Amino acid sequence: MLSTAVQILAFAPALLGVLRATVATLLPNWKVSITAWSSIMTPMSQMQGLWMDCVWHSSGVFSCTMKNSVLSLPPYLQATRAAMVLSCMVASFGLCLASLGLKCTRWGGSHRAKGLTAIAAGGCLVLASFLCLVPASWFTNEVITAFLSTDLPDSSKYQPGGALCVTFLSAGFLLAGGVIFCLSCPGKRTRRPDHADRPVACRDAQRRRELQAERGENKTRHNKSVQLQMDEVKQQQRLHSSPSTLPPKDIRDNYSLQEYV
Repeated sequence: MLSTAVQILAFAPALLGVLRATVATLLPNWKVSITAWSSIMTPMSQMQGLWMDCVWHSSGVFSCTMKNSVLSLPPYLQATRAAMVLSCMVASFGLCLASLGLKCTRWGGSHRAKGLTAIAAGGCLVLASFLCLVPASWFTNEVITAFLSTDLPDSSKYQPGGALCVTFLSAGFLLAGGVIFCLSCPGKRTRRPDHADRPVACRDAQRRRELQAERGENKTRHNKSVQLQMDEVKQQQRLHSSPSTLPPKDIRDNYSLQEYV
């Protein structure tokens, strides 16, 4: 499993990618007009986004109009809308999983569970990156194709705006964070008990040591009692079998008997 510093280093670009993808979805400058008008009554710049069209007037007035009709939008714009919203949702979910999979946090389960959570977070971040990259590339292709077309006047031509650059950067950040988190494979070290299971394991080990100590004491006491019984039996046998235990003869009786004879 990756170290804590590497995981935190991967969490930072993932967070930046989620924030950038959310901001890019809401920005109105996905494509910007290439003409600048000099008249006071005409707009100086026009920009179009996923949700609104904005106009910057020469008088300093900035006005936006919401795109309420979904059916009137071109297919690439509808697909870009859906993909960016889905990308933000998947990236946010992956970021939540990544916070659970960090080794520096105490929630998320054991080390193996944290490793699997980090891998799932990496998969979500990679998926969110592709959901950002594919519609942004499609949108850019449509803008460039319309710009290079000779059938449209210059007033109807647009160039890629800053929101597309932010989208590509967010896709790169999400991809980098997701790939690093996908490398958080749990190894053999993950079988050790984690911080949550460590007190229970310590109590079990202490209980086993106490039981072993009690068994050892009981065995020692039993051996001592058996040894004492054996010593008593041997002492009794020695008392019964030793010749020194016989009553001694009276020497005076022997001498008196000889004199009488």
